[in-house]
Amino acid sequence: MNGTTSGNELIIRPRTSRDLAQAAAALVAVHEMDGYPVEGVDDPEQWLSPSGMRAAWVAEFSGRVVGHVAVSSSEGSGTGTLERLFVLPEARRRKAGEQLIRAAEGYAQTKRLALELEVLAKDEAAIRLYKRLGWSEAGQRTHQLATGSSHPALTFVKPQVHSS
Repeated sequence: MNGTTSGNELIIRPRTSRDLAQAAAALVAVHEMDGYPVEGVDDPEQWLSPSGMRAAWVAEFSGRVVGHVAVSSSEGSGTGTLERLFVLPEARRRKAGEQLIRAAEGYAQTKRLALELEVLAKDEAAIRLYKRLGWSEAGQRTHQLATGSSHPALTFVKPQVHSS
């Protein structure tokens, strides 16, 4: 969904530096409503640019950033991490989360990366979304915060799709 818009369409596009402040404000709003993320809200612009970030996209509606996702990976790794996904409630009915994930999956396919992610066990709506989109649960772990607290988490994988 790229290109021009009448103003009331959801657009998924690569994130630019100009989007960071709006994305950070949306992240803080999502945190206040949903408790996600459990970290990074003190410096949301930095949190939105994780180490090893290769690409990021935003969902835009009516000229406003309403969602975000990023893909990161270690140098030379054949696996990418889908992370920093969030969508404001008013954009969820427009399938912004699904469209952001699909953008990340398309990128991973062109770069020949298998994707993985970690989701806190408490984030049931996100878990349902990943499963609906064909992600497979790969294990359980503990997400350790810099503050010393921890949360139960699940890992999911989306295997690389080889095109012939």
